[in-house]
Amino acid sequence: MAPLPNSHTEPDGSAVIRVLSYNIRSMRDDTDALARVIRACAPDLVLVQEAPRFFRWRKKLARLASAADLVILTGGATAAGPAILCDLRATVERTEDVLLPLTPGLHRRGFATATVRFGGARLGVTSFHLSLQQDERYEQGGMLLDRLAGLGVEHAIAGGDLNDRPDGRTFRRLADTLQDCRTTAPWGGEFTSWSTAPRQRIDAIFATKGIEVLGCGVPADLAGITDTDLRAATDHLPVLAALRVPAAS
Repeated sequence: MAPLPNSHTEPDGSAVIRVLSYNIRSMRDDTDALARVIRACAPDLVLVQEAPRFFRWRKKLARLASAADLVILTGGATAAGPAILCDLRATVERTEDVLLPLTPGLHRRGFATATVRFGGARLGVTSFHLSLQQDERYEQGGMLLDRLAGLGVEHAIAGGDLNDRPDGRTFRRLADTLQDCRTTAPWGGEFTSWSTAPRQRIDAIFATKGIEVLGCGVPADLAGITDTDLRAATDHLPVLAALRVPAAS
């Protein structure tokens, strides 16, 4: 497996960044293994799903961020689970946590969103975790597209747990408008669920058309990552993408 490029800013101001999307199951598993996996991926942004939401949730998420050499950007309980972590390379312009309409009897969902800069590149970012229920999930897919369009930036990414496969109508709805980064530039492994016996791809990173995808997939063979840690960290496998974001015009 060819290595992904390291993060850097290019002479024209464009930025090569690493983005990780990861369902961490409320940190109910081996948090040391989880931190090791995240740190080995050397991400600039981590789009988290199922961040801790209850007692001392901020302290738990901050502990994970610190162990992975990152800081909390936004999200957590205030977004009903999605969160964003970042490294100190990111310059934060704004953040917003969005709660989606609640369907009685179903889990509350939300988006963690931010606008950040890397070098001369300006980027909208959203972490999401869509519904288990098919019709609600499809509606939330439309809300996600609306949210990205409403960030007011030329370039944007979204990563998360779709609870849908690539042939599902919600996954297709997103991939019809955005780049499915894994399909655009396959790298690493494909399946993300479950971590102990992966057989389906329900987690993904999407990017708007102007972003160049340099590689995307499950970082199973990345230096510093072991199968033992991937199995112990949480019940999903992470998705790592390297992206080149053009400088803002």
